Amino acid sequence: MLLYEDTVSGDEMFSDAFPVKVVDDIVYEVECAMMTIKEGDVDIGANPSDESPDEALEDGAVSVNNVVHSFRLQPTSFDKKSFLGYLKGYMKAVKAKLPADRVDAFEKGAATFAKKIVANFKDYEFYTGETMNPDGMVALLNYREDGVTPYFTFWKDGLKEIKL
Repeated sequence: MLLYEDTVSGDEMFSDAFPVKVVDDIVYEVECAMMTIKEGDVDIGANPSDESPDEALEDGAVSVNNVVHSFRLQPTSFDKKSFLGYLKGYMKAVKAKLPADRVDAFEKGAATFAKKIVANFKDYEFYTGETMNPDGMVALLNYREDGVTPYFTFWKDGLKEIKL
């Protein structure tokens, strides 16, 4: 199994236990889903029985995103101007850690992808790692065209793979 850790903050962001794909050699898209948790419940990953009908949320049960819950990601918020300021600083920190032969591709790819983010800024929710390090990666949550299927976007060059 691979664990993906933010190179700036050291926070664990996701693992390959979730469906992951590389987009434009600049970001990872990680499929996620909503799940229901209740204090004291242990989720072993099994599907619910076909014999029992779907139940409404019980008292004390909450619906959470499985990646957010599993990696203790913390919600944060930005307006467009503050996000661009954060992104400039984050990209500079990532660039400083890259091998020289990757810098040009990173700069071009990141600039292009950042334009896509800004153009659809209102569609995103923002999450930081568990430590809430303001210099660390901000993960971007969005929804597929169906409006209900969530996925995260993580900057590929801002992560390091750790084999478990």
